[in-house]
Formats: sequence, C-alpha cells, structure tokens
Amino acid sequence: MAKQKTDPNYKVIAENRRARFDYAIEDDLECGLLLQGSEVKALRATGANIAESYAAVEEGELWLVNSYIAPYEQAKTFPHEERRRRKLLVSRRELADLWNATQRKGMTLVPIVLYFNHKGLAKLKIGIAKGKKLHDKRESQAKRDWGRHKQRLLKDHG
Repeated sequence: MAKQKTDPNYKVIAENRRARFDYAIEDDLECGLLLQGSEVKALRATGANIAESYAAVEEGELWLVNSYIAPYEQAKTFPHEERRRRKLLVSRRELADLWNATQRKGMTLVPIVLYFNHKGLAKLKIGIAKGKKLHDKRESQAKRDWGRHKQRLLKDHG
C-alpha cells in the first residue's frame, strides 16, 4: 500500500464514503472500465462522483449505473454523456461469482473507489455488500465512538 502512495501515477478520483456506513462489505474486487477518450481526460482534469451509483450484472455483462463523470470542456465536437451506463471489465469467473452473489445470495454491488492505478489505467473497486439495517448502523457508530473514547483514555493516562 505504501508503494501506491509514493507512485506518481496512482491517484484516487472519487470515493464512496457512505458505502461502508450503509453496507456491510464482505468482499471487494478491482475491475476495469470501458471509457471514451473525453471521459478519461475529464477524470484526469476534473473528476467524478460514484456516491449514488451501483453495479449490476445484466445479460452476462457487468455495468456501472448512474455514475457521473464531469464534462470535458475541450471535447466540444464529441462530448460524452455524463451519466451513461459504463461497462465494467472482469473475468468470466469473477462475473459468474458476482452474478451468483447478487441473484442467489441477495447481495449488492457497491462502488467503493474510482482511481488510476500505478500503470495509469482507470480502475474501479466494487464491494460485494449486504445492506445494513438501522440497528446495525447504530451498532457500528457505537463501536466507532467507543474506539475514539478508548484512544483518548489511553492518551490521557499513558
């Protein structure tokens, strides 16, 4: 992980911070994106939003739905659609596992982070998650508060 932070090509574009609050993420998977040229340039220049997006397996393909990539100003003649469905690239085995998780086990595919990897390629990390109920959210909030309180106590008395 330390190598990625020092690598000049590694850059986080967008992060879904609510994902860990709203979902219990059991596993994650890195996948590629099928992007147009102006989308890649827009990601490098301005950025994107994956907070209200989700991934779905439809007709044997994996899609990222409702993600936002800001328009690229220099691409006036061939601009991209900001909220179009984008195809995600995974292996056949991974696709079968994702379909199995969503259709049989009732899991959800949640985008966690969109980034450029060390080779400069746009990648999306999706989490295979189960939705949290209100009491689960309260429980995780209480654990987080207790952890902070414990750290303060150790800092004051240590």
